[in-house]
Amino acid sequence: MMKPSFLQAALSRYSMRTPSNTATPAPSVAANTPSLQSVTSDADSPPAVRLLSGTLQEAARRNASDLHIEPMEHGWRMRLRVDGVLHELARPPVHLRDAFITRVKVLARMDIAERRVPQDGRLRLPVTAGRVEDYRVNSLPTLFGEKLVLRRLEALPADLSLDSLGLAPGQRDIVDRSIRSPHGLVLVTGPTGSGKTMSLYCFLQLLNCGSRNLCSVEDPAEIQLAGVNQVSVREKAGLTFAVALRAFLRQDPDVIMVGEIRDEETADVAVKAAQTGHLVLSTLHTNDAPAAIARLIDIGVEPYNLAAALRLVTAQRLVRRLCSRCKQHAAETHASLRSAGVPDDQLAQWHPYAPCGCEACHGIGFRGRVGIHQVMPISDAMRELIVARAGTHELARQAQAERVQTLREAALARAFDGTTSLAEASSATEVA
Repeated sequence: MMKPSFLQAALSRYSMRTPSNTATPAPSVAANTPSLQSVTSDADSPPAVRLLSGTLQEAARRNASDLHIEPMEHGWRMRLRVDGVLHELARPPVHLRDAFITRVKVLARMDIAERRVPQDGRLRLPVTAGRVEDYRVNSLPTLFGEKLVLRRLEALPADLSLDSLGLAPGQRDIVDRSIRSPHGLVLVTGPTGSGKTMSLYCFLQLLNCGSRNLCSVEDPAEIQLAGVNQVSVREKAGLTFAVALRAFLRQDPDVIMVGEIRDEETADVAVKAAQTGHLVLSTLHTNDAPAAIARLIDIGVEPYNLAAALRLVTAQRLVRRLCSRCKQHAAETHASLRSAGVPDDQLAQWHPYAPCGCEACHGIGFRGRVGIHQVMPISDAMRELIVARAGTHELARQAQAERVQTLREAALARAFDGTTSLAEASSATEVA
């Protein structure tokens, strides 16, 4: 396999101590590991420095969200997560592995002598001229050495408006009205990596003006918003979501953002804050909007309190955008369209697109991602069901009666207009 250009640059002007690339097996945990002094010295060697610099530049060029450094029995590899999917980047020479990992740990202020337990760190490095990026680093001891994951913590995005979220026009109006309310609870639900936190940042940015006191508690704070009082959770020091929330209530807040509701105490404080004149924004891990209500009741929130506080629940996913330069019409059969959920009376109108692959999208066929949303305002009828402890299916039926679009319907709309493929829309919402 041809070496990537950044790997070639790292190896240039360097007399390798190991004659070959992947033929030499990497040492396992049971094998003798290099001395701490030698590895620390190698971490400052030109190849390790150039390899890290080139890798991070490539991650930025491809707009990757994560960089995975993975040791294996006979080598190691680097993979980038781009638009939610992992792609192999390179398999550098075995002898550079320990130096590379140590360099990352040194820069992230992690304990380089500790290789038996997971560690967390953070680093800031210049990627290109005039551009500095932050990374959250986590190490994990595996059978063949330490695995690292570097999460890119992007600077403030250029666009934090509601329009950037991909909401349909009707959905956008509902969200806009709900977050401009002076009080109440607004929830964003979905799995990890579905863009929930970015939605909350967009809500905060819309409300961020000189006349409001905005407070947020996150784990951790990934984007710094000027004008927002941001707090990062530090559980070892006793600073939890619930502790920060209680402190916020003594800080004369107008808007409170809670990164995630995880337990009964946090849920109870958030709901009561929403009942006492504050707008509370938070996230929850559920598959769709109706399930969020059942989840909060299961956590321990009293249904009558939840019914009084809850104003809006949105569920979301991220689907990959088809590359506009190379997408092409797909030859979908009526059977495949039906299985995806397309109604029979709409089959003749469907002419979906599929990925192809070109230089602009690095041969993947997709470039970037867009949100799909289920936006469920809490009506009086819905409040009655909440108080009656109705199940998820009853709540979903009521949402359907109120013409709330499901996630699958939202995804199909994106496939219909050519934003994404039918396969991508189906896979992103198969649990919805």
